Amino acid sequence: MPFLRAFASYLPERVVSNAEIGAHVGCDAEWIKNVSGIEQRRFAADEESVADLALRAAQACLAKARLSASSLGMIMIASGSAERQFPGPASTVAHRLGLDSTPALDVPMASAGTLYAMALASRLCDNIGEILVVGAEKMSSVVLRPPMERGVAILFGDGAGACLVSPTDGQARVLGSTLHSDGAFAEDLKLSFDRPLEMNGRSVILQASRKVPRAISDLLARHDRRAADVRTFLMHQANQNLIDRVALALEVPAERFYSNIARYGNTSSASMLIAAAEWAERGWPPGPVCFTAFGAGFHWGALLAEA
Repeated sequence: MPFLRAFASYLPERVVSNAEIGAHVGCDAEWIKNVSGIEQRRFAADEESVADLALRAAQACLAKARLSASSLGMIMIASGSAERQFPGPASTVAHRLGLDSTPALDVPMASAGTLYAMALASRLCDNIGEILVVGAEKMSSVVLRPPMERGVAILFGDGAGACLVSPTDGQARVLGSTLHSDGAFAEDLKLSFDRPLEMNGRSVILQASRKVPRAISDLLARHDRRAADVRTFLMHQANQNLIDRVALALEVPAERFYSNIARYGNTSSASMLIAAAEWAERGWPPGPVCFTAFGAGFHWGALLAEA
C-alpha cells in the first residue's frame, strides 16, 4: 500500500521582481500580477544546473524522512528544462547521492512530470521499495533566450521539489490516480532545443480548465469522494487565473487550492511539489488531499491521498 512519506523543496536565492523581468519585455509590474498572479520568481545562478537544484531538494527530502539514500529502491527526476538531450539529470543526482547501482529514471515532461512520476511510484513501490520523486526546473535558461516573448518570459521561475513515496509508512495513503494525454495539442506548448519556448496561451488555459476538473471529478467519484470532501488541492502552479477557474468548475472555494505562485512563478514540473512541501510544513490535517497537474503534451491527471 503506497504512502506519501515526506516532501521538501529548494529555491535559488536570487529573487527576480516583476519590475525586473518586465523591463526586459516592456511589461508593467502590475499588469504581470493581474494576468498571472505572479509578483516575483527565483532564478538560479548561471553555474547552477537542473541536477544541482534536484540534488538540494532530494537531500532535504531524505533528511525530513530520516532516510539514507542507500535505502532507496529508485529515483525519478522530472524536468522539461534539462541542459542536454542525454543523459538526463537522474543518473547525476543518484551518483552525487553516493549511489552506484540504484535505478534512476528521467521523466522528461514539463509541468505534469512529477504527477506522472508520483503515480508511477505509487504503483511500483510495493515491489521496489522507497522511491524518491524530484521535480527540478531551470526555466530561466529557457525564458531568457532571445527573442524574449512577454507572454512567456514573465511566467517562469526556477526551483526543485521532492516527494518520498513509501510502501510501508507516511503522512498519507495514496488512494489512486488518473493520467491522461492528448497529442492533438502538442504544437500549442513546445520547447525545441534551439528555439525559445512556444506557447499558445489561450489553448493551454482553455484545455486545462476543461480537462483538469474532469480528471479530478472522475478520480474522486471512483473513490466515493466529492470535491467538497477534499481538504486541500495541490495543483501545478501555472497561473493563478487557471487555478481559480478549476476551483470554480469544481464548485469549491478557491482557498482550498494552495497557491504560492505569487512568490515563485511557474516552476513547471517542480511547482506542485514545492507547493506540497510548503503546505506540509503546516501539518497534514486528516482528510483527502488531491494533487493535480496539466502540462505540455498535453499531459494531465490527478492523484488522491488521504491522511
